[in-house]
Amino acid sequence: MVCSAQPMIDLASYRPKGDKRNTTFFEEFLPRVYARRTSSGLEQVVGPMAALVIQVDHGNGLPYLAELALTGPYRYQECWINATHRIYLLKGGEAFPRLIVLEPLFDDFEDEVTRWNAMYPLSIDKPNARYIGEIFQVSSCHDLRAILEPQNIRFAYPGETANPFYASKHLCFTFLSDYTYNRVGYVDRPLDGLAALDLGDRVLLDDDALAPLTEAARRHREHGLEGKILGIDHLATRVLAGEREDAILEYLTMVPYYYWGSYDIAEMNSSTNVTRHPSVGDDKLSPARVFTANNTPSYLNSLSNLPMPTEDFVRNFGRRMHHIAYEVIDGESHGEKNVDVVVRTLRELGIPFLADMVGECGELPNLRQIFSRSSAYSLLITEYVERCLGYDGFFTRENVAALTEAAGHAERYEHGHVFD
Repeated sequence: MVCSAQPMIDLASYRPKGDKRNTTFFEEFLPRVYARRTSSGLEQVVGPMAALVIQVDHGNGLPYLAELALTGPYRYQECWINATHRIYLLKGGEAFPRLIVLEPLFDDFEDEVTRWNAMYPLSIDKPNARYIGEIFQVSSCHDLRAILEPQNIRFAYPGETANPFYASKHLCFTFLSDYTYNRVGYVDRPLDGLAALDLGDRVLLDDDALAPLTEAARRHREHGLEGKILGIDHLATRVLAGEREDAILEYLTMVPYYYWGSYDIAEMNSSTNVTRHPSVGDDKLSPARVFTANNTPSYLNSLSNLPMPTEDFVRNFGRRMHHIAYEVIDGESHGEKNVDVVVRTLRELGIPFLADMVGECGELPNLRQIFSRSSAYSLLITEYVERCLGYDGFFTRENVAALTEAAGHAERYEHGHVFD
């Protein structure tokens, strides 16, 4: 069975976009990673992104699902329970990746995520809240492991993880990455439901339990948001300055994405590095994966005294997913851009945002976008972005700088005489 479509991008001749200079190490190994993917058969086994996995703390599962129903297109489908977790499946569009939310059954649940979160001052109070990683469709988990394990990619196996969700016959996950603290998962069954994965027992939630979700979806619909917020456009992880290239190459080893390019955001002392799926014409079918990192490590920054919100985030929260971006349908409602309508409406419904909208949508194609404040449940920021007049670029340098600065103000940790 072949999962991956023929690429629309010729990786042999493609020249990455942007102005960020990579090392000779990166330039040497990028084509070798592509070549090994082809020769090993990975590109015939692994298809597009099938789902995203987010974990929240015990007691936060249904409140987080209600937040998602109010602020985006994802709706609850079903719930399963294993020895350690409730597992919620959400759908946001027939052809778009599913969303899986994990909720520990007990306050004192502990695994690698708990221990990572305990290391950082702004994540310690949410011990199990973390974006876990993406799940990709594969023809066979067995074949996938046979390809990647000889390449020193480590997988979780039954009996070796606190949460058995990460290791089953039809659903398998890598260890947490040393560079991103995210996993990559693979599934060889359709994710229209979870029954075929043999994860545990089905749980039927009663009307009282579902009431907050139903109410949030009703408010979303009745306030005119339905159909305006589409699927996920991209996912952005923040890593340390010296691990940018390793994080990108590791990810490209495990999935059939390509390195689209990198841009230097000098005023924020960072770079934005984008990977995308080569055979989808719409990123919402398999969202772009973005890696952001400081240009210089924090211990050297005092020599230049530049802003460094990206590395401050990593020092305060750890390497982790920073934000998930939804695309807003291009157009206007009563002379107001749709993204402005969405944000104004969500503000009226109590959703807080960081600073103001960035990007002008006038007579020329452009992006208009904004960050929400981070979720109290997942610690993730939500971005809303409208591609005005069919703008086909991935981002603008000016917008990224403004968004990075806005987020940095909200992610400070004050201790002693150091304020970051």
